[in-house]
Amino acid sequence: MEHIKVLIIGSGPAGFTAAIYTARANLQPVLYEGIEPGGQLTTTTEIENFPGYPEGVDGNQMMADLRRQAERFGTDIRSGQITRIDLSKRPFHVTVDGTTELEAEAVIVATGASAKYLGLPSETKFRGQGVSACATCDGFFYRKKDVAVVGGGDTACEEATYLASLCRKVYMIVRKPYLRASKAMQERVFRTGNIEVLFEHNTVEVLGDDSGVTGALLRRTDGEERTIEISGFFLAIGHHPNTELFAGQLDLDAEGYIRTEPGTSKTSIEGLFAAGDVKDPHYRQAITAAGSGCIAALDCERFLLK
Repeated sequence: MEHIKVLIIGSGPAGFTAAIYTARANLQPVLYEGIEPGGQLTTTTEIENFPGYPEGVDGNQMMADLRRQAERFGTDIRSGQITRIDLSKRPFHVTVDGTTELEAEAVIVATGASAKYLGLPSETKFRGQGVSACATCDGFFYRKKDVAVVGGGDTACEEATYLASLCRKVYMIVRKPYLRASKAMQERVFRTGNIEVLFEHNTVEVLGDDSGVTGALLRRTDGEERTIEISGFFLAIGHHPNTELFAGQLDLDAEGYIRTEPGTSKTSIEGLFAAGDVKDPHYRQAITAAGSGCIAALDCERFLLK
């Protein structure tokens, strides 16, 4: 059975940053890319808020740059998905793609969190062409345009008010007859003049053409349909942390995010560290994920030195 020092699970900004740091520390990291090599940023077109790219950068290009940097220092990057891990003892016993067995002295988990979508074929078709799950990431592209936000919780209200500062008009598509958000967030929405809340509405289809999203077909609970003209369609109905692999073995919060010791990447299992969106239900930015990948690598190095 293959024995490795550091196993990194995930190939987004957190995983590749952890790989760069552990490789430079001569820890011979092995990184498994998982089912989405490069992570969620590979579904994004232009990224303008990551330091070091003054003219912006394509999401796939940035992940390719991070991959090359990790490889330059000797990271062993492998395709494949970790399908089982036994955290009951060290070294940890790991199964890849249901067949390959290996053991690892330390593990850095950077499996991310997936945005929840409505499941519409048209939504998938226009993902990255007007459909987004991150207003902070993509709102800038819709300045002085009309957009829609799906959801009625705190996150949806935060996204809507943020977009309202950039866009001409923001529709909030809410399936219930009320907002689930806190009273303060509701008041902020209702005080913002260019936000229109469409209660008891569901999205039937995202409309668009070769240029991207052009509108959305909505249906009210009484069956009446209407079309709104928009350039951006933002989902704010939550995220799902990719932690199924660790259920029952690792301390997770109520939503499934990995709990870590404050100010560190240390989890409830000694020798296992978490980085990126899999432990971060609040910020979910590429730069914060990369920073936490650095923290996980340094924590891991110190652990192995002991």
